Amino acid sequence: MIYWILKYLVIGPVLKAIFRPWITGADHIPSQGAAILTSNHLSVMDSIFLPLMIDRPMSFLAKAEYFTGRGLKGWATKWFMKGTGQIPIDRSGGSASEAALNTALQVIGRGDLLGIYPEGTRSPDGRLYKGRTGLARMALVAKVPVIPVVMVDTDTMMPIGATVPRIMRVGMIIGEPLDFSRYEGLEDDRFVLRSVTDEIMVALQQLGGQEYVDDYASAHRARAEERGAAAASSFS
Repeated sequence: MIYWILKYLVIGPVLKAIFRPWITGADHIPSQGAAILTSNHLSVMDSIFLPLMIDRPMSFLAKAEYFTGRGLKGWATKWFMKGTGQIPIDRSGGSASEAALNTALQVIGRGDLLGIYPEGTRSPDGRLYKGRTGLARMALVAKVPVIPVVMVDTDTMMPIGATVPRIMRVGMIIGEPLDFSRYEGLEDDRFVLRSVTDEIMVALQQLGGQEYVDDYASAHRARAEERGAAAASSFS
């Protein structure tokens, strides 16, 4: 109920009026039945504008920290995330990864749309980074199509670290569904999972034209932070 109120009566009409978001390829999204929408990740706004522009309800797997904040801001963030269909997941790995998979399969099992960012985190510089194989495993286990999505200019609207979005148009490009049924029964083969993941990342790169980096975004960011800390300490 909160989802429908926010999308169609409160936040949705306001955001559309202010930012005038555009979308192409929406006809690639099935009118019914489960599917995974896999998107590049440029900004926290990605999880807001993509569901807003799709006629069907969809859920994103979101980091658990969004749901555990304290105070008024923490409560507001948690309320908004739940109200817009976000699902908290623990990204620490191990048993947490299995829990995330089970959560995703529950959404797909209901015949709903599930949104996933294969890069695992926001791009630190607007480039497209190496995908995590968890997405491939979800797709093979659930036996559903994977639909590539490219978000456009959301990082310019609200870059990492910004607290207020800029007033500008953003968009999204929906590509043709990818079918991985030829790999049925191979969801535990790590070479197959890497192959599927790489195919998805190629589709995203071709759809949006982003420069591709054969490295994980989180690892790239961590090294950049280490270099920054080292440089700062050398001047202290």
